[in-house]
Amino acid sequence: MKEIIIRTPADLPAAAEEFLALMGDETVYTFEGEMGAGKTTFINALARALGVSEEEATSSPTFAIVNEYRSDTTAELIYHFDLYRIENLEQAFDIGIEDYLDSGALCLIEWPDRIDDILPDDTVRVNIEVLPDGSRKLTVNGGDNA
Repeated sequence: MKEIIIRTPADLPAAAEEFLALMGDETVYTFEGEMGAGKTTFINALARALGVSEEEATSSPTFAIVNEYRSDTTAELIYHFDLYRIENLEQAFDIGIEDYLDSGALCLIEWPDRIDDILPDDTVRVNIEVLPDGSRKLTVNGGDNA
């Protein structure tokens, strides 16, 4: 288990770089936390750290369910899921969730409880907690370095 504290929004790029240093060969990362905890905000900062261009819009895929990004530095595909609107596993199968998870591309998943039963065993789980002072604590469980 590893913890990363984000005291202000200005700390996001450094926190994303710290998280990037923890990432191993795993391709599925889940992000849990209450509504407004900063899941999408952190994933956006992580996408930038992974080489997604500032010109490429990164936003919550709440209505699209999944957004696809490509790293300008590695050409790696990155899938960003927001499964908040998924009501059951059958709906996840309908969008082809298994194909994404098995693709070898990086999958960053918000609201993963909707698909817990089919997540790979090596999924890295990240919890984002809002602390009393408004800062955020990321707790990373799983992976080689976490």
